[in-house]
Amino acid sequence: MFDNIKDQALNLAKEHKDTVENVTEQAVEKVGDLVDGVTGHKFSGQIDAVQEQAPEQVAKLLGD
Repeated sequence: MFDNIKDQALNLAKEHKDTVENVTEQAVEKVGDLVDGVTGHKFSGQIDAVQEQAPEQVAKLLGD
């Protein structure tokens, strides 16, 4: 049952790939900036690395 739901969600995401990629990139950027501020910029390097990697991982998941 969960595999079916997962497959449906992935197929839907693939159908709207551009939107998913844009929204994901914006969300990761905003959350990363928020976390960076809350942590007093102690982990800026790690946060920036995640912000750079996230769009690549989403594209990989969607089949780019």
